[in-house]
Amino acid sequence: MKHRNVLLLVILLALALTACQKKSDNFVVGTSADYPPYEYVDEAGNLAGFDIELMAEIAKRMDVKIEWQDMPFDSLIQAVQEGKIDASISCFNYSEERAQLVDFSDPYHTSEDAFIAMKGFIKDFTKAEDAANYKLGVQSGTMQDEWITEELIETGLMSESNLSRYERVDQAALDLKAGRIDILMADDVPAGVIASQDDDLEIIYKEMLYTGPINIVLPKGSTDLQAKINRIIAELKAEGFIEKLAIKYFYE
Repeated sequence: MKHRNVLLLVILLALALTACQKKSDNFVVGTSADYPPYEYVDEAGNLAGFDIELMAEIAKRMDVKIEWQDMPFDSLIQAVQEGKIDASISCFNYSEERAQLVDFSDPYHTSEDAFIAMKGFIKDFTKAEDAANYKLGVQSGTMQDEWITEELIETGLMSESNLSRYERVDQAALDLKAGRIDILMADDVPAGVIASQDDDLEIIYKEMLYTGPINIVLPKGSTDLQAKINRIIAELKAEGFIEKLAIKYFYE
């Protein structure tokens, strides 16, 4: 009886450990596919974009098969931490706060911050802090969210009640059009796409605030994986692959 109890305990522990682990043998990559042209869902229902194509090439050179997981942006870092996904590519900028939770690859691209508004609505906007005078919208968990929180709300320049956080940036764009917010703050490239798709919208200001180099998010302590991906990123830069990809998605 004692032996059977011990055996049962071993089996239960094994099942518990298995349940905590990722359910796939593939290389599972998380993204938030609402940020064109970096990541989005195309007309055929497939993931597409600069980040998606770049990660596909990295996985090819790693000789692994990607399994994509589309999830809200503000849940991606936690998913990497908990081992639910192996990595995340979703226009992530490095920050010291994030670096306490996860590791980052070397940068593969650079971005700026942008503010979008209805054409002609904002008359006097000469610096980023002028955004404090308006109702703002931002995607939750982004560097833009962090900048607004630290530089406008915590400094007392604006009330948090004037900030609306969104799970998806396209939701924020809809509220901008509807007049529920005055300004949407986002990465400059997706902001450019949003403005270019609607004649009533325009980018009113751009500056590198909390953004800059863009990196792939990796589990903390994954030095072998990090080194492998960094080597491939360096190869892709040297070959001109990333430059051609940027032209395809950002400038054509």
